[in-house]
Amino acid sequence: MTNELVLVLDFGGQYNQLIARRVRECNVYCEVHPYTMTLEEVKAKNPKGIILTGGPNSVYGPEALTYEKGLFELGIPVLGICYGSQLMAHVLGGTVKTAPVSEYGKTEVEITETASKLFEGVSTPTICWMSHTDYIEKAPEGFSITAKTPVCPVAGMENAARGLYAVQFHPEVLHTVEGKTMLRNFVRNICACKGDWEMGSFIDTTVAQLKEKIGNGRVLCALSGGVDSSVAAVLLSKAVGRQLTCVFVDHGLLRKNESEEVSEVFGPEGPYDLNFIRVDAHERFYEKLKGVTEPEQKRKIIGEEFIRVFEAEAKKIGKVDFLVQGTIYPDVIESGLGKSAVIKSHHNVGGLPDYVDFKEIVEPLRMLFKDEVRQVGSNLGIPDKLVRRQPFPGPGLGIRIIGEVTEEKVRIVQEADYIYREEIAKAGVDKNLGQYFAALTNMRSVGVMGDFRTYDYAIALRAVMTSDFMTAESAQLPWEVLQKVTNRIVNEVKGVNRVMYDCTSKPPATIEFE
Repeated sequence: MTNELVLVLDFGGQYNQLIARRVRECNVYCEVHPYTMTLEEVKAKNPKGIILTGGPNSVYGPEALTYEKGLFELGIPVLGICYGSQLMAHVLGGTVKTAPVSEYGKTEVEITETASKLFEGVSTPTICWMSHTDYIEKAPEGFSITAKTPVCPVAGMENAARGLYAVQFHPEVLHTVEGKTMLRNFVRNICACKGDWEMGSFIDTTVAQLKEKIGNGRVLCALSGGVDSSVAAVLLSKAVGRQLTCVFVDHGLLRKNESEEVSEVFGPEGPYDLNFIRVDAHERFYEKLKGVTEPEQKRKIIGEEFIRVFEAEAKKIGKVDFLVQGTIYPDVIESGLGKSAVIKSHHNVGGLPDYVDFKEIVEPLRMLFKDEVRQVGSNLGIPDKLVRRQPFPGPGLGIRIIGEVTEEKVRIVQEADYIYREEIAKAGVDKNLGQYFAALTNMRSVGVMGDFRTYDYAIALRAVMTSDFMTAESAQLPWEVLQKVTNRIVNEVKGVNRVMYDCTSKPPATIEFE
């Protein structure tokens, strides 16, 4: 694997994970770390470049998140984005003030220094995404202004001799039309990265690292049958073979027929040389979830029960040194990184109980995005039906049922979801969808079926288009498909008399309901 690394220091920006994603699209490895990372820790990482993210604070305010001046004296190229650009200006002697006019959304930016390496191949004017209430009034000494808007005098600045670059807008979001070109210019031309990071090298390096880390130890893998845990299981199998035992917990919150399908793929008759244990624990989970309605509490209960079941199985098979989980990068980001907001805890991350009876937890996919995980799966030879299957959260249907989880509610959402996915596939509209599923709302309403009054639940259908699962747009499904799904659910699923379609993007919503 390449030794090239671009480091992203997070100052609380909502797009921090997108920056890493865009850098990786340039075949350059990238990691996000909180702004509290010390200068010595930064040096130890030996990055080829550093990117400072946006953030909600003011660099001159009492709650400002800052960094020592030495960061800009390392001789390593630095790119400041939004708050990061203001921080660079503030620390190096420029002036940052509240802007007379705030800028939000798509903005026409004039490139005033077309010879800038950062803007090589970028047209002027160009459309960029702005989101700021402060602005750089005066650039630091030695910096030239490279871009501006009618209300933002320093939309871009640089001191090329020192390798310092800054932009007020967000090149990482798709609304910045030529943002990918700018970021590629930074990592490939300014940071001189070769761009030789790819999934094949990731597999070889990760397998070697796992072999060294685990040695002769015994490994227990939390196998849900979803894309992430399946790829993690095959990766570990490749690394340590029969030292690995995969435990599949049927917590009663899986999709219809999923328990059987997972057992067929990973069980004794499947193609993989794995120690496979299936545990039926649905009654245990239902009992723990009885009366619980708060989403975070449900997630933590499910996460803790997973661990407890694994501990029990580990004791049955003897000494176990490592627990493997299919945690991926969006899980880590959304569970809170540095000063970033905690959107929701994932049972693989924030939902872990304080005490876990294992030597260590191993998360080989922790730094990968979903599409990168799928690519690893394909490179490992995992069948497409598994690698390309619909994403499914660790807490399962527990977070697709609003309010209390009961066996009856699980049945309802399983049947409705099965119908929805079946009709989506039949219509051939699944190819461009990132994720689609049915959820059970906690709303009951009056309906009429035949000559009888009903008072039943409403099902919510969700379908989104996304490239990275960090942002998503609601899909405009054909009306005839939605009509057919609605008719089938109302007629075939007992307890449902109303079907709704969720038109909300992410943000402001999340893809899952809880």
